Amino acid sequence: MPDATTATKPKPAKPAATPAPARAPRKRGETRERILALAEAAVLEKGFAGTSIDELIAAAGITKSGFFYHFKDKGDLARALMQRYIEANDEILLGILKRAEELNDDPLHGFLVALRMLAELVADLPNGHPGCLVAAFTYQDQLFSRDIRALMERGNQGWREMYRDRLARIAERYPPRIPASVDDLADMANALMDGGIIQSKVMKDPQVLPRQIMLYRDFLRMVFQPG
Repeated sequence: MPDATTATKPKPAKPAATPAPARAPRKRGETRERILALAEAAVLEKGFAGTSIDELIAAAGITKSGFFYHFKDKGDLARALMQRYIEANDEILLGILKRAEELNDDPLHGFLVALRMLAELVADLPNGHPGCLVAAFTYQDQLFSRDIRALMERGNQGWREMYRDRLARIAERYPPRIPASVDDLADMANALMDGGIIQSKVMKDPQVLPRQIMLYRDFLRMVFQPG
């Protein structure tokens, strides 16, 4: 993919006819994305320390100079991996939350629908959830620079705020029936996701995670619904 297609020399009357300049950036982007996808799979399988640049080069079918064209070193790769992971999860989670809110005016019902949609999404993954990159990085925290650790923290805080904002709206309309802060309930959602992923893998049961999401959904219904 890194190789640009050779274009026929254009005639003087049509100087802009060659397609090469427009096609090369797309191919460079495809190569970078392929490296990142391979790296994420490798890191989730055996950790960042156990993932080598040489194996990614071989798997991607590129040269070493081709790799370093996209990433200046392994730390740069880690930074790009985490940014990509956070952005992808932001898009998925925010998309589900917004879609559920479009279908429901009531904040509690909307959030319950969003949790069902999330459970159905992860239940449909053929081999279960592939794993949490933030968790994988956290287990080898000493390998990463301060800016990468800060990026992980911002990503986790962003997901926490997505949950917290919805829970705060729910609590305003439906005061909790038990002492429970929206901060703790938001943290519970994040902890449940990571814990469910780990438990699914340990038990070799991909449905553990969607079942845990549905239990969290039932718990919130009991906490907030009027008696």
